[in-house]
Amino acid sequence: MSDDGLSPSDRRALASVAVQFFVNGALFASFVPRLPEIRDRIEIGNDALGRLLAIGALSGLVGSALVGRAVERFGTRNLLWVAGVCLCSSLSIVGLATAPAVLVIGLASLAIFDVLVDTAMNLQGSWISGRRRAPVMNRLHGLWSLGTVVGGVAASQLAGVGVTLRVHLLAVSAILLVVVIVVGAGLLRTDEHASLVDGPAADGTGAAGPMAGTPGGIGLEPIIAAGGSLVGADRARRRFRGPLLVFALVGGCSIAMELTSSDWAAIRLTDDFGASAGIAGLAYVAFTVGMTIGRFGGDSMIFRFGHQRVADIGIVVTIVGLVVAAFVPNQWIVVLGYLAAGLGIATQFPKLYDDAAKHPGRPGVGLGALTGGSRVALLVTPIAVGTLATSRLSVGAATAILTVPAAAVFVVATRRSA
Repeated sequence: MSDDGLSPSDRRALASVAVQFFVNGALFASFVPRLPEIRDRIEIGNDALGRLLAIGALSGLVGSALVGRAVERFGTRNLLWVAGVCLCSSLSIVGLATAPAVLVIGLASLAIFDVLVDTAMNLQGSWISGRRRAPVMNRLHGLWSLGTVVGGVAASQLAGVGVTLRVHLLAVSAILLVVVIVVGAGLLRTDEHASLVDGPAADGTGAAGPMAGTPGGIGLEPIIAAGGSLVGADRARRRFRGPLLVFALVGGCSIAMELTSSDWAAIRLTDDFGASAGIAGLAYVAFTVGMTIGRFGGDSMIFRFGHQRVADIGIVVTIVGLVVAAFVPNQWIVVLGYLAAGLGIATQFPKLYDDAAKHPGRPGVGLGALTGGSRVALLVTPIAVGTLATSRLSVGAATAILTVPAAAVFVVATRRSA
């Protein structure tokens, strides 16, 4: 990336954040394509796997509730560094799991520390992107997708040649741990704060008022001081909390579409077509390749055609890809369906994260709402898909029951809030 007017410290920070995005993608892609093996090793079915994934995701809600205060107290640099180390270490627990209880501990640790890392790296990325003449959020998320491609291809290949889960995941955990420690020193040392809402107190001391840290980040003292009533204050609070609810809703819908195309792609080929571990992983890889291409090209597409047109085309491509992946009775066309779904979904989360990072108030509040909605979807989706897939439905049909309504709600919510 060119400096585009950035200072040397900002360039180092951008490089460090970019590496962290890549590491996060590679980390999760290392075990997701091998979920069928993990399921079989601990001797459970799809319904039980869905419940375990949901229990692990529930821990992410705790992280979402605490992340705003964690950012405020420790700063994004310290939070990203420490949580990144813990996140990489958690992968080794998944690799060592031979019982459902151990797997849940690993998944829960991954979920908690992922929320902290996710929020911190997106805040730093958004701040740096705002200082450049050309935005970089899509490309940063593109690096996350590139990490998933690299991690997914490696996982599929290693599974194909018989490398055990334990050896694979312990090695990945160790390598990524070293990378996170090395690059952490280059992160931004000072966080940006939204002064427009947490401004000086009336006494001129610069201290924020007692309502400045409430969800939504809106200080209500100016309303009351100006003669506004408590009713007016309540209306203001609701008005500024409204976008947080939208962030939660669209975050949940977007993750439902993305999750069913990642966690369940390999299982779709394994259970519905009898594909081998090496072939099944290609469905996940196809989805991540589509996301990577879409994200690296997203900024230029938005610049040329406008964000709304790109979003409209993207959701149509997403729906077509998901329907093909769910219902076409040919495993190679299913792989192409996942590729199309990845292309369509590609620019959704970068835009949502950037908008949430810029939400007025305490840093991390908007992202906390977005990740909170996402974590609810992470909780509900695995249970729903796992339960449906254990019935007479195919895995493909089970995923479609979740993804198609999620796409419809996403369209309505984003249109009404535009």
